[in-house]
Amino acid sequence: MLDNQSSESLGQLLLQHGVITPEQLQQALKSQQESDDEQLGETLVKMDYCTEVDIAQVVAEQLGVRWVSLESYSVDPVAMATITPEYARKYGALPIGFEDDRLVVAMKRPGDIVALDDLQVLTGFEIEPVVAADSQIDMYIERYIHHNMDVQQTEDEQLDVAEEIDEEDEEVDRPAVQLANMIITQAVSSGATDVHIEVYEDSLRIRFRIDGVLHDIMHPQRRLHAALVSRIKVMANMDIAERRVPQDGRMTLNVRNRVIDVRVASLPTTFGERLTLRLLDRSAKMLTLQDLGVSDDMLQGYENALRLPYGFILVTGPTGSGKSTTLYASLNTLDREEKNIITLEDPIERRVDEISQVQINPKAGLTFASGLRSILRCDPDVIMVGEIRDAETARTSIESALTGHLVFATLHTNDSAGAISRLTEMGIEPYLTASSLACVVAQRLARVLCPECKQSYQMPREHAEEIEGFPLEPHEEEIDLFRAKTGGCAHCHNTGYQGRIGVFEILTMSEQMQAMTLQRESSAELKRQATSEGMKTLRRDGLDKVRQGITSVEEVMRVVL
Repeated sequence: MLDNQSSESLGQLLLQHGVITPEQLQQALKSQQESDDEQLGETLVKMDYCTEVDIAQVVAEQLGVRWVSLESYSVDPVAMATITPEYARKYGALPIGFEDDRLVVAMKRPGDIVALDDLQVLTGFEIEPVVAADSQIDMYIERYIHHNMDVQQTEDEQLDVAEEIDEEDEEVDRPAVQLANMIITQAVSSGATDVHIEVYEDSLRIRFRIDGVLHDIMHPQRRLHAALVSRIKVMANMDIAERRVPQDGRMTLNVRNRVIDVRVASLPTTFGERLTLRLLDRSAKMLTLQDLGVSDDMLQGYENALRLPYGFILVTGPTGSGKSTTLYASLNTLDREEKNIITLEDPIERRVDEISQVQINPKAGLTFASGLRSILRCDPDVIMVGEIRDAETARTSIESALTGHLVFATLHTNDSAGAISRLTEMGIEPYLTASSLACVVAQRLARVLCPECKQSYQMPREHAEEIEGFPLEPHEEEIDLFRAKTGGCAHCHNTGYQGRIGVFEILTMSEQMQAMTLQRESSAELKRQATSEGMKTLRRDGLDKVRQGITSVEEVMRVVL
């Protein structure tokens, strides 16, 4: 846009609008003549006589088009995907959105009729040109190119297949390829664990799960749905011709030098297939129990259980509460050189050195129960069972713990005491549970307050007393706490929270707890006894983290019943 007008006409326009003085124009023209390639607009900006925005606004008025600031404009990544980075550079053009079925394009040369015609043919949309500062257009184009180069599949064979698909229908598939790259890159950058691609009658919606909460990210054109789904299914080695039954696939991507394992699940719905992508960062460092949020007073008791030569350790909680991460952190504390550690998982979420990991495959007859029986013939010291789904797996796990193995497993219950009752309900005799169970860990994940924008406030004592289990000091009338800022900030993607921390409840089996288990006491009685022996409940651990300024009261109340 700085070279959109001739030097003479641009200079006169700026003079007419009072942006520069005649003296400044003469000095700029003289300086420009001494430079071979420099345009007048560039010279004026370099000499601080005006800004790029001044020039853009004047040119926009002269041509009768809008001026936009890309810094404040909500640039639509779907619009950017309508042309390739190569064409964006060639024409100095950046598609930024859709208005009334027209494609809004920020251009350096909005009066270039040839470029406008070419863009209309390339995108299939009627073009509405707008003017923006050259540097802003360049920055977004480079960022766009960077995003498209960032996603690379690690398997060359799959890339070749994808390239063949692209050539079949370049007009539709090429934007879909770029859109798929953008979605994955943006998901990795924002720390999303899941991507939901949902299709409805007249719309297509992309949502990311960030810190356990779904966020609406973008609404691409509905017509891109089929090509986008096909692109991702090809990358994940799924059958693109089969749209009537659910499918599962996986792929490994290199995103900004980070190796990302992606599990893809398709589900046929009324208006077409929806996809769910689970992202697992292979390059993320292994977390310790302290990193997860296990407090020092809890950690000692749990580490005592980890040092036992044999026994049964259960980790419980709902789906997505971080049970697998806790198990990996627990295995990481063990001596992998002296112990033979074997895991049974579905799926394997993280590859760990010096541990034999087995992927469950029911189609081939490898279930948790059958796999566990096979593992016992491989001289294991430590066994991890990804999930106890049936009575046979539960019984085999407990019998393995009784015969000299340290066994870790997960179970879906609301709290630690409930796990003991659940085993009894599954048909496990109480004497087996009482003899084998070393400890039970119940957990949830609470969002951490954004350190950049969290707000301090004082809670009156009477309000704190209304919250069951809130830790109060004697004669404390006002409590200094923190809460999330409404609307958040750019640092936390406008949520007020950044990252998550574990909220834990660790029940260790005492003689009294074993006796109560043999007597088939209710989970409520078991919990009451464990609390009297010093167990910190989920709610209390969460409220302790509230007092430390880590999370908010509202967040703890959300995740802990």
